[in-house]
Amino acid sequence: MVTRAGTWAEVSEAPEAADSLLDTLRIGVVILDTGGRILLWSPTTEELLGWRSEEVAGRRFVEFLHPAQRDPDPALRIYGELRRGRLWRGGLCGLHRDGHGVEVDGQASLLEDADGEPFILANVVEVSRLKAIEHDLAALDALFDSSPLGIAIFDEKKRFVRVNKALVELHQKPGEQILGRTVEEVLPAFMAQEISEVQSVVLRTGRTLVDMVMPSPDGQGARSVSYSRLTDRSGHVLGVSCTVMDVTERREALEKIERARQRLSLLDDVGVALGDLLDVRRISRALARSLVPRFADYAGVMLHGAVAHGDELPRGGTAAGVPLLQLGVAAKSTGPEVERMLRVGQDIAFAPDSFFGTVLATGVPHLAASQRELLAATYPGDPKVQAALDLGIHSLMCVPLRARGIVLGLLVISRAERREPFDRDDLALTMELAGRAGVSLDNARLYAREREGALMLQRSLLPQRVPSPPGVRIGYRYVPGSSGTEVGGDWFDVIPLAGGRVAFVVGDVMGHGLRAAATMGRLRTAVRTLAGLDLPPDELLRRVNDIADDLAHGPEEPLMATCVYAVYDPSTRHCTLAKAGHVPPVLLTPGRDGRWSARALDLPSGAPLGVGGVAFASVDLEVEEGAALVLYTDGLIESRGEDITEGLDRLCRSLSAVRGTLDIEHVCDDVIALAAPGDGGGDTRPGGPSGVVAAHTAVDDVALLVAQLGGLPEDSAACWTFPAESRAVRRARDEVRRTLHKWGLDALTDEAVLLVSELVTNSLRYAHGPIGVRMVRGSSLLVEVSDPLPDPPRERVADEHDEGGRGIQLVAQSSRRWGTRHGPIGKTVWFELTLPGERALSQG
Repeated sequence: MVTRAGTWAEVSEAPEAADSLLDTLRIGVVILDTGGRILLWSPTTEELLGWRSEEVAGRRFVEFLHPAQRDPDPALRIYGELRRGRLWRGGLCGLHRDGHGVEVDGQASLLEDADGEPFILANVVEVSRLKAIEHDLAALDALFDSSPLGIAIFDEKKRFVRVNKALVELHQKPGEQILGRTVEEVLPAFMAQEISEVQSVVLRTGRTLVDMVMPSPDGQGARSVSYSRLTDRSGHVLGVSCTVMDVTERREALEKIERARQRLSLLDDVGVALGDLLDVRRISRALARSLVPRFADYAGVMLHGAVAHGDELPRGGTAAGVPLLQLGVAAKSTGPEVERMLRVGQDIAFAPDSFFGTVLATGVPHLAASQRELLAATYPGDPKVQAALDLGIHSLMCVPLRARGIVLGLLVISRAERREPFDRDDLALTMELAGRAGVSLDNARLYAREREGALMLQRSLLPQRVPSPPGVRIGYRYVPGSSGTEVGGDWFDVIPLAGGRVAFVVGDVMGHGLRAAATMGRLRTAVRTLAGLDLPPDELLRRVNDIADDLAHGPEEPLMATCVYAVYDPSTRHCTLAKAGHVPPVLLTPGRDGRWSARALDLPSGAPLGVGGVAFASVDLEVEEGAALVLYTDGLIESRGEDITEGLDRLCRSLSAVRGTLDIEHVCDDVIALAAPGDGGGDTRPGGPSGVVAAHTAVDDVALLVAQLGGLPEDSAACWTFPAESRAVRRARDEVRRTLHKWGLDALTDEAVLLVSELVTNSLRYAHGPIGVRMVRGSSLLVEVSDPLPDPPRERVADEHDEGGRGIQLVAQSSRRWGTRHGPIGKTVWFELTLPGERALSQG
């Protein structure tokens, strides 16, 4: 036990010099002759009775006594007793000059003068003062003898001069072996020197020391010692007083309270460390680190593989012999022995008959209190046990990590070298810690399983194959949120449209979890379906918004989503965009000297889908050759404590840093890195279908689509406008035939000429305005016929007696696909024919 310094009291200011004890008692002297006449009356007697000496000299002593004591004459009675015994003691009541009685106590002796004449010498003292002093002394003696505290008085040379019974019992020595000796001669050396120095300080300075806690002489308890200096009434130093109290029980109670406080603090700190974690490995590491070195020297968390991987737990518990995975370790030191014992990240198997196997099978904790038990824990020569012995481990606890009645794994902690071994209270605390940790681990396992299911659903709903339309290069990424959040509802899509055009879509369903992923799948399907109608972007968003209630899970959970939809035509390099409450797209354009510049496109924001009441508007852009359109969700630029415009500026700065030839994949990687600045880890290459990136620390999920926009190869398109007159059909056939011959597509001439002739004829019959014909050579042959009539043609089955009505039917049967779309003025009917090479491959 370590000595605890007591409290030093400041020295109070010395009072004025006090009277002596004789002054306090006021002892008077009276000398009488044998006849009772007063010969001497001292000044102190004058103070007691008020009579001056000249007033009483020669008078009889009896005159100055209370009348009740005058008969018989006390002086003669005293003289008679003195003649017989030479000494008299007794009480008298004197008569004060003022008339009141004064009780005095006296002592008289019979003496002789030089001539041999006898006389009486009497000393008198006021009874009231004498009794007060006697009461004080009696009280001090009683307190000294009966006090449960050990009390000792030391002289100015620090020698014991008086001790009480309690102190004798505390020292376990008889009083005669203590009195007259110093503490160096009575107490053990390890404490005597310090006490002697304290006594010297008290004697020299007069300062009082209170409650200095020291070990008992036998080292088995604790003593509280206090010292103060003793002085007489004149201030002369007499010595030192000491009180000693056995505080062993108090110290043990305080230590228990402190241990309880530390346990509660440890429970609270472990709860905080695990409270916001939803990853099994991180929880295991946090649990082990929170126990070392605060509670143990070494700690290991070993879990069943199903817990680590988010699988279902075995109903019957862990099977015998199945290894556990060491996921979390902590140690007060490092070295080869520590690595051999803890084996972080490895599988560890236990024999069924070892106490480790017993704890796994029964869920009952085990406390190994000796190295012999450690040796019996496994097979002889086990390197783990030998390493533990080499580290000096002498106490080990193995407790189960349980949840819902199933053992998930083991928490093994140990103490080494001079540290106190574990006790039953430590075992109870560890079980409480393991119980809380088991619940956290099981929650993390369930979360991992649910999250993986949601991710699988979301991945299945994202594009499994992204098309590569002519004139466009596509790069994309999808980054799931970090383990601290649920799966989100972000998505992207690339949709081929008629006429070689292509639609780009990026959206974000509000919320997280399976419902958000399912809603995202519905919304993506709706957008793809409506895109097949070849609608302008603003019209498509309006129609999706109209069916928002049907896409929602219910009236209590309305649909809320943002979306940006863009349509690009490579043949004209025109791009039309509209958005519904989404973050603005960014256009990356090439500049001089291989530099690129990025700017956010200023589009009408629109309201999120599901809100309603706000119109959507489209914006047309003519895109520079080789420019890149960057579409993304807010998780890429949004950060807590930061305005979203700052994230947008950061994105534009990152894109503007591109130099030289644009590498779409590198641009995607660089942009995704913005979601977690300084992360520096994780593969950002497409990790599977839909470019899902598995290792990333983005807080929210992110969808990214980068499209480098170009035009079609030179001489890949041709267009004509014919007046609405009868020769328009012949002219259209001639131009189509001549162009196909030029492109080397003579094999398609007859079929294309026939279908163009039918469509132009329909336009002449029903429309009254110019007729446009357009052909585009790409992955297929696209042919478009436009006229001012807004009503689309309808396919119908002509009767054998009908002279017409077979044109659209013929187009539908002969082309690979066909359709109509509305333009600013009128409509366009289009069809596609498979190129000869593609047709041969499909037939082969």
